[in-house]
Amino acid sequence: MTVETVVQSLASGLLMGLLYGLIAVGLALIFGLMDVTNFAHGEFLMIAMYASFFLFTFFAIDPLLSAPLVAAAMFVFGAVVYLLIVRFAMRAKANAGMVQIFTTFGLAIVMRGLAQLFFTPDYRSIPQSWLGGKTVSIAGIFLPEPQLVGALVSIAAFAGLYFFIHRTDFGRALEATREDPGAVALVGIDKNRVFAFGWGLGAALVGLAGAIMAVFFYIYPDVGASFALIAYVTVALGGFGSVFGAFAGGIIVGLVEAVTALMLPPSLKSVGIYAVYLLVVFIRPRGLFGSM
Repeated sequence: MTVETVVQSLASGLLMGLLYGLIAVGLALIFGLMDVTNFAHGEFLMIAMYASFFLFTFFAIDPLLSAPLVAAAMFVFGAVVYLLIVRFAMRAKANAGMVQIFTTFGLAIVMRGLAQLFFTPDYRSIPQSWLGGKTVSIAGIFLPEPQLVGALVSIAAFAGLYFFIHRTDFGRALEATREDPGAVALVGIDKNRVFAFGWGLGAALVGLAGAIMAVFFYIYPDVGASFALIAYVTVALGGFGSVFGAFAGGIIVGLVEAVTALMLPPSLKSVGIYAVYLLVVFIRPRGLFGSM
């Protein structure tokens, strides 16, 4: 093992970690806003990847160009899911938490089943794209262009989300609803409108990640499951409800995964992630940046 190998691995892990953070931030946003864990989050990612694939297949739109379109479509999809499904689950009088869990878990099963029905279980990929298969050399370190662009998109998305939450009126309404959903009604803020926007925003962020990942990852109905598990670990590691925690947690997960892959067989690269997660849970159960 040489220094160049270690640096190369850490650089790759950092790029993937930023993408993990982008996948996880929507989950953290929804949980922080509503105390609801979206167990269909991985399936949202899967739908976004399929959308990017079909836009390329039928309209020859490169995933880099289709990413904003996919994010916009996922925003609408996320808002509709809240208005038609989650909103009613939140009204449960008894065992509300369990009702919400089984609602989103059931939604995940339905989405995965429909994807298998309409898209078949076959693995698909985008054969040619502007970024596919290309690398760039920076100080002797070779970085895949899709992951590099994805990392830059992730940083831009986190910066935009921070600006939106802290510098706009609707962002302040989002934060106020998060702090006290009951009190905001007294000042004329529609709680359901804010929640629908929060679900839409969370879905748009994972849609953005899915469009980028479609460039270099196989697309199939179960693709979201493995990334959803990483997203849950990332959110728990960074702190439930913390947007910055998702960003930092994604970077940590990516770097730990890269280091583990250097020391253990590639098939065991997830061992390090869960080991670090368990360590953090024992020492700081609310996560590194959580306030719960």
